[in-house]
Amino acid sequence: MSPVLAGVLQLLALMAALALAYVPLGNHLAGVYSSPRHLRIEKWIYKGIGADPDTEMRWPAYLRGVLAFSVAGVLFLYLLQRLQGVLPGSLGFASIDPDQAFNTAASFVANTNWQSYYGEQAMGHVVQTAGLAVQNFVSAAVGIAVAVALVRGFARSRTGELGNFWADLVRGVVRVLVPIAVVGAVILVACGVIQNFSGIHEVGQFPGGAQEWNGGAVASQEVIKELGTNGGGYFNANSAHPFENPTPFTNLFEIFLILLIPVALTRTFGVMTGSVRQGYAILATMAAIWLSFVALMMWTEFAHHGPALQAAGGAMEGKEVRFGIGGSSIFAVSTTLTSTGAVDSFHSSYTGLGGGITMLGMMLGEIAPGGVGSGLYGMLVMAVIAVFVAGLMVGRTPEYLGKKIGTREIKFAACYILVTPALVLVFTAAAMALPTPGDSMTNGGAHGFSEILYAYTSASNNNGSAFAGLNADTQWFNTTLGLAMLLGRFLPMVFVLALAGSLARQQPVPATKGTLRTEKPLFSGLLVGAVLIITGLTYFPALALGPLAEGLA
Repeated sequence: MSPVLAGVLQLLALMAALALAYVPLGNHLAGVYSSPRHLRIEKWIYKGIGADPDTEMRWPAYLRGVLAFSVAGVLFLYLLQRLQGVLPGSLGFASIDPDQAFNTAASFVANTNWQSYYGEQAMGHVVQTAGLAVQNFVSAAVGIAVAVALVRGFARSRTGELGNFWADLVRGVVRVLVPIAVVGAVILVACGVIQNFSGIHEVGQFPGGAQEWNGGAVASQEVIKELGTNGGGYFNANSAHPFENPTPFTNLFEIFLILLIPVALTRTFGVMTGSVRQGYAILATMAAIWLSFVALMMWTEFAHHGPALQAAGGAMEGKEVRFGIGGSSIFAVSTTLTSTGAVDSFHSSYTGLGGGITMLGMMLGEIAPGGVGSGLYGMLVMAVIAVFVAGLMVGRTPEYLGKKIGTREIKFAACYILVTPALVLVFTAAAMALPTPGDSMTNGGAHGFSEILYAYTSASNNNGSAFAGLNADTQWFNTTLGLAMLLGRFLPMVFVLALAGSLARQQPVPATKGTLRTEKPLFSGLLVGAVLIITGLTYFPALALGPLAEGLA
């Protein structure tokens, strides 16, 4: 079988699996966040944290819940790392330095999972399981909760109430993430992913000395890192490591986990707003972008330029032979079009245009299908922008799902789309202008610039993958990337929840003959165009200095 055909068959199998899970999971999510019932274990949790799950919250109260919970998470994870040296199960590793502890705490709470350390050489079992793995669950649940709050803003009328954050958070963990993660972890263990609490052991003698590996609860963390679009691996090689991702089947299964909830949430959106076709329109937009990126990535990586690439069947540098170009390309696009950041190949070793595709996927705002929750609310904000543009073109007051998009709503949407690019470009410019940060680049020219641009794009968009080649374990990068992750995660949430509150207070307006049909393919095309144009106008100069210059050289 040719490598190209193998890649296409993997793509078709993945799409079929997602199609089978779409309706049942989407309906289940809608039921979870609409049910008036509380499970017994949920009641115990509410009692333990002192929350009343039946109290409705307006958007400022909902936001305070998000921020208070996240601040507590950052502090707890920071202290856990700083105390690692005296904790049991530390495997003899020392406590983490303050700047790196801050970076890691900000990273995992912000659902970014950027790692400027070697996981197998720095973090013991307690930090990995009680700290990082726990944040993989709850940070994902926070993202879903904010997305559901925005959906309620569209679905409700004449009220500013968006639900209860604590109820949404607990339900997301208990009813959605934990059950799927348990099943997924069993599948990964059955396929060869390790799951233990063993210590460090020697695996062989080499001319440079002995090679040592430590075990860990890898399968249970691997499944939630993909399912929750987190991305932080137990090992530095991440999902390219055979302990995390041993076979082509596990590779495809992990891609399935990455896309599962973001795709299903479009069905949840349609069900909760009373128009399933609206959910299909959003899904079609996401699918069009994702498929286009996968096709373009495969083309750039399979293109045969020179005898070495012809002999290998494509650009195999930096890719695992067991996954090939097809599996690596699908993984790379899926992980950068979501906020996952997990990698099964070396993005820095992709062709110039291939590396640019991974970067562009993050620059779109990771909305196709995006992270758990963040992908849906990001695409809905872009839909608000699209109907506003369409309204200007035909001279009508823009409406979406029966809600008027006025001055207040469009200001919130505009602030949302401006925050992340501002973080990326300002931090990148500062790093290039100052003398010290440039010393961390291992390459010069366009590729070296791409290393820094990719790092801040990844951090600000809460992705977490690295272009590699950049030594990010410095005080400058640990601090600035940590700030970019926190600001890039929570500032957009402020505008999303404010938008949700504004929409929930409105009285729906009836549709007329002049109303833009937002469930039609025409609107999906308009939405794709709006996403690409806004991203292109924002980032093209930076891309021209980095991956485009390298790819066209």
